[in-house]
Amino acid sequence: MALLYVLALFATLFAGWRIWRRLRYFLHIFQLEGYKSGEFVAWLRARMGRVIFRRSHLAGLMLLALGGLGVRFFSPFRTLCFVLPAWAVAFASSRLYRSARVKKPLVFTNRMRRLLAAAVVFAAMPVGAGLALGLRMHGPEGFLPYLAGLFVADLGGPLWVLLAAFVMRPVETALQNGFKREARRRLEARPDLRIVGITGSYGKTSVKFIVAEILSQRFHVLATPGSFNTPMGICLVVNTRLRPEHRVLVLEYGMRHPGDIRELCAIATPDVAVVTSVGVAHLETMGSVENIAREKGELVACARENAPVVLNVDDPRVAAMAEHAGGRVWRVSAEGRAGADLIARDVRYGPEGATFVVRDETGNEATIRTRLLGKHNVLNILLGLAVGRALGLRLRQMAHAVARIEPVPHRLQLRRDGPVTIIDDAFNSNPVGARNAVEILGSFETGRRIIVTPGMIELGERQWAENRAFGEHIARHADLAVLVGERQTRPIREGLRAAGFPDDRVKVVASLFEAHDYLKPLLRPGDVVLYENDLPDQYDEAA
Repeated sequence: MALLYVLALFATLFAGWRIWRRLRYFLHIFQLEGYKSGEFVAWLRARMGRVIFRRSHLAGLMLLALGGLGVRFFSPFRTLCFVLPAWAVAFASSRLYRSARVKKPLVFTNRMRRLLAAAVVFAAMPVGAGLALGLRMHGPEGFLPYLAGLFVADLGGPLWVLLAAFVMRPVETALQNGFKREARRRLEARPDLRIVGITGSYGKTSVKFIVAEILSQRFHVLATPGSFNTPMGICLVVNTRLRPEHRVLVLEYGMRHPGDIRELCAIATPDVAVVTSVGVAHLETMGSVENIAREKGELVACARENAPVVLNVDDPRVAAMAEHAGGRVWRVSAEGRAGADLIARDVRYGPEGATFVVRDETGNEATIRTRLLGKHNVLNILLGLAVGRALGLRLRQMAHAVARIEPVPHRLQLRRDGPVTIIDDAFNSNPVGARNAVEILGSFETGRRIIVTPGMIELGERQWAENRAFGEHIARHADLAVLVGERQTRPIREGLRAAGFPDDRVKVVASLFEAHDYLKPLLRPGDVVLYENDLPDQYDEAA
């Protein structure tokens, strides 16, 4: 029996390590899915055979069956001397769980620590039950219930995460409501603070940083970092970073589900509302473009009474929101539409940025020079200038601020990697931004033009058609296409073939890391590489 205890300990160490890695893996996915059980379940359903029941589980079932038969009809001692070490080998951690090459690592926030503690308790229950049953059997046979408990603990990884999320939901709701109350209290105590709220399917993060830079000409400005556009992201900034000296707070209002914008406005009601665009981003969760437009329009409807509203009238759905505005409407157009308050003309684009002339509502003009790439950034700058005009700044004053604006990281960010030019547009995942980025790639003539992309997601029924059209667009502007994901990029390959793009200039890889490895020996001085969109880890087909 002493030998069996040693072998059982050996099997427990391997199984325990695997249970921990597997549980950590699913907690990471749950975090990437925004702690939303519905999205997590949908992710699991799409990968049932790859991540839930693996070959190791089949081996574990076979060993349990073999152990049961051997204990009953053969020698219990000899059977377990085989089953226990075989079990350790079967449940050695697989590549799926030990890979460290992730783009966004698991972050052990306070919420994740609470979720982890609850999940560990649930995972320990079958192990404890198996151990208790095995001890009652008083013989070698008792090791089998214990192994069965380890098996259930491992297999049930996704279930433990869901159960932990369920039991912790009241706690998280109470904590989040507390954070919201604190943020509202802080903002209500600052009648001198002006809140600029920005939403849109595309461009809201870029516009946020443009607005912050322009307004800093006159005001002490605080803007949320990165894509802090959720209730908890906004509350975190308000509760921890807002200082008495700040006079303007620039916020980004994100949306994935109906009611999201109204929830954000209940925390921080905008004194100036900006809507950049209405597009097909998040079509899967919103159902239709009309629903997206209705939800984006909530920012205008929920703004303070008489709040200035800045709208991109090149987008008809955004232009229609003017009828819900309670205050002065500032209309901007990069296409020179009649009736716009700010219009861009004489626009000249180049790899180093753009130059254009802006005319405001008074007829005054100023030449704007920017290092931001792409024609959509002309529109973004116009939106920022309109916010400045609404708060009393002059065009020429704001032109100096625009010249200082650096590209937002991973949004058409131009950089050098030795003799190779990199266009980093990893955060763009919409048809408009993707097409603009490819056109910018096509404007370079220093060497081969290479695109690395997995295509676009969350476009609902239009996803295949949009990615196919994206492939056709790539064919007109690129010399080599490196596509990330065999399944994800099928429509892009279809579009490339339809446009006559040679198959030998298309390379399909499983992950962004594999794309880097492929390109490293291939690149030559003068080459330009566009990284267009970078899907989160939960979409990585290498998993």
